[in-house]
Amino acid sequence: MSLQLKSLFFILQLLALLISISSSDPNPQFPCQPPHFNSYPFCNTSLSITDRAQSLISLLTLEEKIHQLSNNASGIPRLGIPPYEWWSESLHGVASNGPGVNFNGYVKAATSFPQVLVTAASFNRTLWFKIGLAIGIEAKAMYNVGQAGLTFWAPNINIFRDPRWGRGQETPGEDPMVVSAYAIQFVKGFQGGSWRGSGELIDRFERKRALGGYNDDESGDRLMNSACCKHFIAYDLEKWKNFSRYSFNAVVTKQDMEDTYEPPFRSCIQQGKASCLMCSYNAVNGVPACAQGDLLQKARNEWGFKGYITSDCDAVATVQEYQNYTRKADDAVALVLKAGMDINCGSYLVRHTRTTIEEGKLQDKDIDRALLNLFSVQLRLGLFDGDPRKGQFGELGPQNICTIEHKMLALEAARQGIVLLKNEKKFLPLDRNVVSSIAIIGPMANNISNMGGGYTGFPCDPKSFYEGLLGYVEKASYASGCSDVPCDSDAGFNDAILTAKKADFVVVVAGLDLSQETEDHDRASLLLPGKQMALVSSVAAASKRPIILVLTGGGPLDVSFAEGDQNIASILWVGYPGEAGGKALAEVIFGDFNPGGRLPMTWYPESFTKIAMNDMNMRANPFRGYPGRTYRFYTGNRVYGFGQGLSYTKFTYKLLSAPRTLSLSGSFTGSLTEKILHQGELDYIHVDELTSCDSLSFYVHISVANVGDRDGSHVVMLFSRAPKIFEGTPEKQLIAFDRVHTSSYGSTETSIIVIPCDHLSIVDKHGKRILPLGEHLLTLGDLEHSVSIVT
Repeated sequence: MSLQLKSLFFILQLLALLISISSSDPNPQFPCQPPHFNSYPFCNTSLSITDRAQSLISLLTLEEKIHQLSNNASGIPRLGIPPYEWWSESLHGVASNGPGVNFNGYVKAATSFPQVLVTAASFNRTLWFKIGLAIGIEAKAMYNVGQAGLTFWAPNINIFRDPRWGRGQETPGEDPMVVSAYAIQFVKGFQGGSWRGSGELIDRFERKRALGGYNDDESGDRLMNSACCKHFIAYDLEKWKNFSRYSFNAVVTKQDMEDTYEPPFRSCIQQGKASCLMCSYNAVNGVPACAQGDLLQKARNEWGFKGYITSDCDAVATVQEYQNYTRKADDAVALVLKAGMDINCGSYLVRHTRTTIEEGKLQDKDIDRALLNLFSVQLRLGLFDGDPRKGQFGELGPQNICTIEHKMLALEAARQGIVLLKNEKKFLPLDRNVVSSIAIIGPMANNISNMGGGYTGFPCDPKSFYEGLLGYVEKASYASGCSDVPCDSDAGFNDAILTAKKADFVVVVAGLDLSQETEDHDRASLLLPGKQMALVSSVAAASKRPIILVLTGGGPLDVSFAEGDQNIASILWVGYPGEAGGKALAEVIFGDFNPGGRLPMTWYPESFTKIAMNDMNMRANPFRGYPGRTYRFYTGNRVYGFGQGLSYTKFTYKLLSAPRTLSLSGSFTGSLTEKILHQGELDYIHVDELTSCDSLSFYVHISVANVGDRDGSHVVMLFSRAPKIFEGTPEKQLIAFDRVHTSSYGSTETSIIVIPCDHLSIVDKHGKRILPLGEHLLTLGDLEHSVSIVT
């Protein structure tokens, strides 16, 4: 493009931006708008966030306060404060689910990244941060033209505990450490943290931020957007048999709470600095989650949570209406507000709080406490700093949405998340120079409507799998085989078989869509829906060559039949790959990208469905025939294991250095020294009896060699196996991971830090973290290395 054309293109973009801003709202409403409403103390940016919030609260009547306790907060005209919608969604791109977002203005689309589970399969922290940042930029840009709020209820960081869960697709998988790592990176990126080094555009905002006039002690609290860790806690059942998420009571042991359910939320708050926490519908050990004062206060007082706590939508109403935990509505209102919840998604608090106060069950100070948290977050977002278009990040607009960079990032995420599960006789990749025709078969093969899974907006430029393959072959044909994913009829089988017979190569796309798994809908079976299995087998038997099976959806599938079928050469899991999934799949099939994704969840056999979905216990119990859950505790057979994934090349490991012995001498508290003197040799010590955990850290240095003829990225996964000093010790646990790129016949070195108190400890039945003494086994692929912890 010539310089003149570039200049003209830039001018046209600028004009389009100006037109969009002016046309979206010629008279935008915002708090502290001059000349009449900017003299209040809460508009004074030189004051602290707390002082400004308290000043605003002091000016409100009781009725005005109550009407701030809903996601659709009322305006306060006499103070020049317009209404505010707290509920916007951004799970894997700005989504259309919440009322705070609309695509009816100048912005018609936003980048749709892969569903979270697919992104998690990349095991790439840098990628996760970049996606959070890109979504955050687009969210802020949409806010600037009046098409979104600034408070988004993502990410979903519940553990993918049961393979039938309809919302497992929204999570980063089954491992608490991986989920924690994802939460940290996404939240940091989305909220605008760690700006430096994120590109020229962000550098400009960093410089502007430095000149913004904020107090030094306050600038670190500023947010581009607000992210929300949800759903707190032990929420992973939608509708199964007679159990519903609205009334389900999750019975959780102290042991499982400490080492499985809590860690992602603790990390999201402590390291990610999330500014919102959402309490869930379900009860936990008999108490509704939004009324769990001990847990909500633990987040604030022990984990340092600094933000607001919202209920899931109508989760306050469920306390009385579904769970029957209280007899009257005002009792439910008093219960949740005193527990520490700040805002209700829904109108329940607005309708019942005044009565609760009049009956003496609630005091003004309880509401003021909630409002302090709410207004503090709004102030950190700059909502009371005047015209948002003149403030921090104010220059973001439609030109920052669906950019080439963001669309390429969506493509890269889809590439890195695809998992190769089977590849007999190196059937893949195909050579495009010898493939004259290809058939793609299946109800999802030429369908873009469910490419992103749940919580999707309007993608920028979506392409189906069929469209993606069209760019690689002279002739491509398509047959659905089934009219839809439920596949209740085989009427389309003959057409699919005939189509397959005419092609050189055949790709069958099977699996799940949102008719099978979604919010408020769990699966009953782990098999392919309806007659899909018969479709796959029939086409495979009729094809000239073995076929390529592509599996969609978030939930694990029992495809044992395909794993053992010699007519099925390769199996790829693509999940819900987002708007760029069609292109990414084609690149993998034809070898332009070497797959390196790993499964972030265990794939169980169909027999697992005999296990009660409402059983929250993680650990196996052979006395009652309970096999446990997730790779850390499951003792049964697997279709595919956590961390499984193949490549078109081969990688080997070499352990360069790691200690053989770790001495805890000198790291004890006085009480532990006394215990050792009196009791002699111990099996374990409590982590809180160590004076300095950081000083015990050590590095494991690893060399990763690519011994094949293709460049590729590889996920290094370091596991530990602790001494089995009591029942319930994990079978193994992931303690570190890193994705490294290694050239053909080259090698790459990486170092992994091991913090024994975090990575080598386990949790006892009392919920206390302990460090077993003796031999700990570190495993890396086929390599094993023992580290003995001694006193």
